Amino acid sequence: MKSMTSKKPPRLHWAKSSYSNGSGGECLEFAQAEAEIFIRDSKSIQRSTISIRTASWQVFIDSPLARQRAT
Repeated sequence: MKSMTSKKPPRLHWAKSSYSNGSGGECLEFAQAEAEIFIRDSKSIQRSTISIRTASWQVFIDSPLARQRAT
């Protein structure tokens, strides 16, 4: 995927999905920095992150699948 990179993010404020219930399930955390969204595994925060452009993240959030899961 052309818009995805793997690099060390700057100091960020991470947020968890509202679907995360803290019981150890599969969950991602995300943080925004300028024109990028950084994503990491909430159970392995010391591992690498991926980043995508903010515009690509918005396309994902606005997708029909994301809307379906939100209901």
